[in-house]
Amino acid sequence: MTVIRPVTRTGSRPTPPQRGSPAMTAVQGTAVDIPTEDGTADAYLVHPADGAAHPAVLLFMDAFGLRPQLRSMADRLAGEGYTVLVPNVFYRHGRAPLFDLPDFIDPGARPEIFERIGPVIQSLTNERAMRDAGAYLGWLARSPAAADGPVALTGYCMGARLVLLTAGTYPERVAAAAGFHGGRLATDTPDSPHLVAGTITAELYFGHADQDHSLPPEQIERLEEALTSAGVRHRCEVYAGAPHGYTQADTAAYHEEGAERHWSALLDLLKRTF
Repeated sequence: MTVIRPVTRTGSRPTPPQRGSPAMTAVQGTAVDIPTEDGTADAYLVHPADGAAHPAVLLFMDAFGLRPQLRSMADRLAGEGYTVLVPNVFYRHGRAPLFDLPDFIDPGARPEIFERIGPVIQSLTNERAMRDAGAYLGWLARSPAAADGPVALTGYCMGARLVLLTAGTYPERVAAAAGFHGGRLATDTPDSPHLVAGTITAELYFGHADQDHSLPPEQIERLEEALTSAGVRHRCEVYAGAPHGYTQADTAAYHEEGAERHWSALLDLLKRTF
């Protein structure tokens, strides 16, 4: 059974570093529970507050988890005319917030945070993540807030990896997919996400962080080669000067120019495919 907890937001306000973003329409945000094969995933659902069904976007979180920053990003996207679902992909370990994060995550706090987050990330295997993705997509297909037809994906950090895997695992359900400052997208391991390129039918966009240790040049080249060889419609760009995590305004990695470029690229992709 889906549990709904209304949280109405009108003209959602982004965090301070994002001031100056375009005016938004009124949106309605709701906490929902999504049944999966392994339990119940808590999630955030937001859509324009007009009572109509809108094209759906599944937003995959970064490693810091479902928190105000991601809800703010989802609100902004919903204000552009989309129904956005942000699941807590770490739900097997508890409801969000799973970690006690500071309001602003600075470099000094990161080692302690990742000491706790690391094992949780590692526990989310491709197999588990894709079982969950099927549940999220199925839930959206049944949601009256989501328009009929395929959905779009967007993901950040580890979420970009989930985007690529989901686009390849559920090609009939995904029309467009975007990933930003993603890591480990094209490794030399047998479970690397880029290996699903051959089944992807969606149009893809990736905005890579500049000099990102989690996605070195050889992986960027390997990903590009895999997508090109498979005939996938795609565009991959490296954002000069933008560090890993550049979209996240509650962290020291935030890079305003890169973040706004990401919004332009994402919205352009959605307008082309919906």
